[in-house]
Amino acid sequence: MKSKIKIWDAAQYLETEEDMAAYLEAALEENDSALVAAALGDIARAKGMTQIARKAGLGRESLYKALSPDGNPEFSTVLKVVSALGLKLHAATGKKKKAA
Repeated sequence: MKSKIKIWDAAQYLETEEDMAAYLEAALEENDSALVAAALGDIARAKGMTQIARKAGLGRESLYKALSPDGNPEFSTVLKVVSALGLKLHAATGKKKKAA
């Protein structure tokens, strides 16, 4: 019996704005720029890469390239994509809360 292997695609599971925001938040918490770019790419694919590229004022192909595993998008590109996705980045202190 042969097993069928299917590649898991996060974009297929990002159905709501809350899903997308939580996914990006989790990526940001890892402090890994490549992971954040990949998460933005997954979210953009879930919403429609062509539509997001248009809203961000970028070419679709250049957006795919910037958000690919080998991509290294400029911060201005990241901000344009986040805005086009209808998301916001937030800052918080790195201090951990003390247990009560």
